[in-house]
Amino acid sequence: MSFTDTARDEATVEECLDELDELLASLKRFSPTVLAIALRVHLEGLLEALLEGKVCTPEEVRDFVRELERDALQYEGDRDAKEDARLP
Repeated sequence: MSFTDTARDEATVEECLDELDELLASLKRFSPTVLAIALRVHLEGLLEALLEGKVCTPEEVRDFVRELERDALQYEGDRDAKEDARLP
């Protein structure tokens, strides 16, 4: 199983996202920074387990992490441009 194969099962991914949203809503007492750090630690463990179980390859994990970085920072250029526009 690869990340791309799993991503194609949209119904299952949507169901999982709904449950994760509910879980995260129950953790509102924590700051977004604390949640991000905790999720990072958890994701690291999940990716290691996938590698150890030979569910995916190291290259697939690298691609996944690159996509995550790209998606997370996709609006970074837009934010920088808006901030520059506000400068005197």
